[in-house]
Amino acid sequence: MDSVRVLLSQYLRAAWRRRWLGVMVAWLVCGVGWVGVYLIPNQYESSARLFVDADAVLTPLLRGIAADSAATSQLEILQRTLLSRPNMEKLISKTDLDLTLNTPSDRERLIGRLASEIKVTPQTKNLFSISFRDKSPKLAHDVVQTLLTIFVESATGGSRTDMENAKRFLERQVQSYEQQLRAAEKRRAEFRSRYMDILPADGNPNVPALEGARSQVAQLDGRLQDAIIARDALKQELENTPSLIAVDSGDNYAQFGGGGGSTAPLPKTRLQEAEEGLAMLLLKATENHPDVIAQRRMIEALRKDRMLGGGGQGAGKPAAKPGEPVGRTLPNGKRQVPNQVYDQLKVKLIDAETQVTSLQRQRDEAVRVRDKLEKIQREQPGLIAEYENMDRDYSVLRRNYEELLSRLQAANIAQAADTQADKVKLQIIDPPEVPRLPVAPNRMLLVTGVLVAGLAAGFGVTILFSQFDTSFSTVDDLRGLGLPVLGGISVLGLAPLRYRLMAVARFGAAVAVLVCIYGGLLVHILRTSAFI
Repeated sequence: MDSVRVLLSQYLRAAWRRRWLGVMVAWLVCGVGWVGVYLIPNQYESSARLFVDADAVLTPLLRGIAADSAATSQLEILQRTLLSRPNMEKLISKTDLDLTLNTPSDRERLIGRLASEIKVTPQTKNLFSISFRDKSPKLAHDVVQTLLTIFVESATGGSRTDMENAKRFLERQVQSYEQQLRAAEKRRAEFRSRYMDILPADGNPNVPALEGARSQVAQLDGRLQDAIIARDALKQELENTPSLIAVDSGDNYAQFGGGGGSTAPLPKTRLQEAEEGLAMLLLKATENHPDVIAQRRMIEALRKDRMLGGGGQGAGKPAAKPGEPVGRTLPNGKRQVPNQVYDQLKVKLIDAETQVTSLQRQRDEAVRVRDKLEKIQREQPGLIAEYENMDRDYSVLRRNYEELLSRLQAANIAQAADTQADKVKLQIIDPPEVPRLPVAPNRMLLVTGVLVAGLAAGFGVTILFSQFDTSFSTVDDLRGLGLPVLGGISVLGLAPLRYRLMAVARFGAAVAVLVCIYGGLLVHILRTSAFI
């Protein structure tokens, strides 16, 4: 610690001996520095703030209906490309800066300077500022104003131009796909009309026609076998059922209303009932209805049975006359009458025969179609594959056409929203103004820095020159050589003290004048900056 204090005292004594050299250097540095600070031209800054946002009401309403123009992403792209070379060319042209250019290199340097000095600073997601500094206040204002104009034009006109281009492209594609789709539909229809029997049905395109025909034959075979079994069972039961049954004469007479002045109605024959049923069906259906056809077949069968003399009243035999006993009389006094169960079974058998005949006809037709399809498939094995390829191409064209048509409608709605409803809002929060006060350089800071640098330079010069001094300032320095020192002579009297005081006063006055000049410069800077 003592060595540091001793070394510091040595430096101070050395600097004091060369104090006027330090004062001269400090004055020189401060003078040159302050003149240089005042020669620096003023820089004026003009700025503007712009608020950009998509319509908070219209955008959610059109989501999923109109084409999303992604206004936020477009504006972000505009912010990043605002300082592009084409925009800088527009800026130079609109602000008349090109009048000051003489060579292409001057234009290149100006474009580089503008791109580096113009600041586009995003403050929030939808708020950003544009600022520019120049020694001309008017030029700074014009540059910012022109950039705002370029940005607004790009944000409004650019999106609409892109939408128009996209719309024209979609219209051309829709027309092209429409022509291709019509040609594909024509080829598909001609091919289908030529091979309608073998091609899959439109209702179930996943099932080939041949497979459907085979499945139909199998189903009809099952239904036909069930109908034949039911018919055979009815035949067996009919054979085991008697057509006539024996009853007492009195019972039969009372049953059918014979004699005694009975008013009971006579029973109708099955033929009459069938004819009445046919008349009722014709009131509700046509001649070609399956029930009408079956009813007519049953009537023909009953008529044939009556002509052949079939047994029983129910088979078509006319009813007994009033007062005449029904049936024939047996030797034991009983009478034989028609069996109603037999008649009902016979009618059911006729229905079963009709169903078997109908199913047999349907099966024969299905077998014919199946055989035809198998023959076509054997002779033309690639026909189904050709149709599948044609149908696949048609499906792709139709899907693309419908997708393009929906995109075109979405583009129309989005264009209407941009042009008629102002979907994107651009609002200038703070318009640019012509600056009246400079923002740079910071002369107060620079003047203070020059003063500090001058004082440091003066002190540094004195220390530097002291390193080249070979004299001894104290007795201890002399003893450091290792030589015997007998003593030192001190200054006596009042003359040296006065000398020292005068030296300190002169040195203080030199430094004070320098500081006063610094204070005067600060006052001048504050006045010119309108702070006082």
